[in-house]
Amino acid sequence: MKKTPLLAIAISSLALLACGKKSTETIVIENEGDPALVKFFTDEEITAGEPISVIRTTAKPGDEISLSGRVMGREKVFVDGRASFILGDPSTLTPCGEMGEDDHCSTPWDACCDSKEDLRNGIASIQILGEDGRVFSGNIKGTKGLKELSTVTVSGTVAEQSTPDALILNATKIYVAKP
Repeated sequence: MKKTPLLAIAISSLALLACGKKSTETIVIENEGDPALVKFFTDEEITAGEPISVIRTTAKPGDEISLSGRVMGREKVFVDGRASFILGDPSTLTPCGEMGEDDHCSTPWDACCDSKEDLRNGIASIQILGEDGRVFSGNIKGTKGLKELSTVTVSGTVAEQSTPDALILNATKIYVAKP
């Protein structure tokens, strides 16, 4: 019995499997992370979250507020090496992955098809501050399941550097909804 035809069939089969459609889905393994960061997360749902587009018109530095939304709105929604991410308002923004079957965006959480005005009105920067008052050094992505397109509610204080055009929230409690 010749082994060459069997070997050729096996190699051809593997080659066909390797040429399949590649997924753009981000896989994030949930981790506990740095205890100084994890302590800001809660497993209890925060029910008082307001849409970003509504609360940004009245929020002022120092106000205690709660926001609800999804991790979306920009191509890069997590800040490397920092406990900071972008929260988008799904009532104002549409992530690329939900634009229809014709959209083949490699970053389905981006809202690049929305207007600049909608982006300004529908995005908030969320950050966790360390004891020194600076943004905590560490990666927040993956902590308690936090990833692109996660549904999140955040409570905290509107940052001093926040403006009507750039809402920044210093998070004190983060709830990540389970899919």
